[in-house]
Amino acid sequence: MQSYIFLDLDDTLFQTLRKCGFGADDPRLKVRASLPDGTPNSYATHKQQWLWHWLTLGFKIVPVTGRDAHAFERVILPFQEEVVLNHGAVILDKQRTVDSAWMDRMLQVLPEYHEKLLDVWAEIEAYCKRYSGFKPRLVHDFDITWYGVIKHVDGTETTLKTLLDGIIKVHPHIHDGSLYWHLNGNNLAVLPKIINKESAVSYLIDGYKQQHPELLTFGAGDSKTDAPFMALCDYALIPGNTQLFKSLVLVE
Repeated sequence: MQSYIFLDLDDTLFQTLRKCGFGADDPRLKVRASLPDGTPNSYATHKQQWLWHWLTLGFKIVPVTGRDAHAFERVILPFQEEVVLNHGAVILDKQRTVDSAWMDRMLQVLPEYHEKLLDVWAEIEAYCKRYSGFKPRLVHDFDITWYGVIKHVDGTETTLKTLLDGIIKVHPHIHDGSLYWHLNGNNLAVLPKIINKESAVSYLIDGYKQQHPELLTFGAGDSKTDAPFMALCDYALIPGNTQLFKSLVLVE
């Protein structure tokens, strides 16, 4: 039986130093990703390092991440299987070329959502100009605009919630289901409904089933938006003290 694990990266397999609870020189930490200038910015604890080693012994590991291609290239781990990027918008094959069938499928339907995304984004940018500290950006990858993300200099959800409640949640394109939002820590994203990890993982599972007569699948993730793709799998792995974990055990 062939085993696959669909594995979220940030806050599942590693995280920023602030979330580790240790200093950067602590021997229990290992650098797992860097900033564009090469500065380390994500670390694995000794438990996460053990988890990675355990997974490599028995699973084919498929990263499922919100990172774009450039950010994924800065992850210091030897992934060998397909990769899901940009919350499901892009799939790379084992040779790290774009899965053309998946890309064609996305590009056929993306245009009808693109204008709606830009409508919402204009209001978001206007809000962010009125109040200091917000860092909005549209995510461009493979020469395509996929979705938007906003951070704030205070590094928490609290200030982002004011933008979310005042502008995003009440927008007609959110209400009609064309777009959806996601907030976890200092990341507030607005995405077309066609961009999601669940659809990309489903596509890959269908392909793997054609290759392997028997398939065992695991899903691992920390966020509420990871739950739908994890639900496609036979088993789920959820890090403790994360957004998804807290939502399941009703700890707020």
